Amino acid sequence: MQVTYAEEGAVTAPAPLTANVTVASEYRYRGLSQSNFQPAIQVGIDYAHESGFYLGNWNSNISWISDENKGTSAPIEIDIYGGYKHDWSEGFIADIGVLQYYYPTSGYPSSSVNPNTTEIYAAQNFTFGPVTGFAKVSYAVTPLFGTPNSTGSTYSDLTINYDTGVWGLALNGHVGYQYLAGSNAAGGSNNSLYSYTDWKLGVTKDFGDGFSAHVSYIGTNASITAYASPSGTNLGRGAALFEFTKTF
Repeated sequence: MQVTYAEEGAVTAPAPLTANVTVASEYRYRGLSQSNFQPAIQVGIDYAHESGFYLGNWNSNISWISDENKGTSAPIEIDIYGGYKHDWSEGFIADIGVLQYYYPTSGYPSSSVNPNTTEIYAAQNFTFGPVTGFAKVSYAVTPLFGTPNSTGSTYSDLTINYDTGVWGLALNGHVGYQYLAGSNAAGGSNNSLYSYTDWKLGVTKDFGDGFSAHVSYIGTNASITAYASPSGTNLGRGAALFEFTKTF
C-alpha cells in the first residue's frame, strides 16, 4: 500500500515487466504506521501491456493486525491490483482499477470483521513540464481494514512531484483525506472519529541504474483515540520517513 504502481499513479512503464525492492525506516500508509514505527522490507512486481491494461503485486511486513488482536499472527500484507490506463491527451492519462488488500492471518478473532479489503479507484495523471502528479479517489466496496460497517469509505489523494533538474532531485508533495463511512463500534452515529487528513513533503534522489532514495516528513490529524499503538503512541504522529529503492 505504500509505493505501488497503482498507488503512486505512475505512467505505464516502458518495459512490460518491472520489479522493485524497498527498504524503509517504517511502513506508512495514508499517514498511519503499519509496522508500529519499525523498519519494513517491501517488494513488488508490475506488468503493463501496451494496450493500457496492467496487473501488479506488492508486499510488505506489517504488525498492526497482531498489535490490535493479541494472539493473532498476521506478519504480511499482500496487495493485488489491476486496471486500465488511457492516454487521452498529451500529458494526461486516466486510470481506473481495483485493488485487493489481503492479510494472511492465524488466530484472528472470528467475532471481528475481516481486515481484507477491496477498493476500486479512479485517477487522473497529469504532466506539465517538470511537474507531474495525479488526483485519485478510492472507494471501499467492503469494510475498510476491519472497521465495522465501513463499506463505502473513500480516500481522496492529490500528489504533485517537481523535477528540479539538479543532481537527480525531485520534490514531492501529497495531501489526502480518509473518510470512514458507517457507524462505529462504540455505537456512535458515524465513523467521524476515524476520519482524518494526512500530508507529506519530501525529496527523491535518483542515483541511476534503478537506484533511488527518498526522505519525507509525514503528518496527520488522526485522533489517538482511534489510532493508538500498543504503547499508546499515535500511529499518525508526525515523523520522518527514509526509503531506499531498487527498480529492475
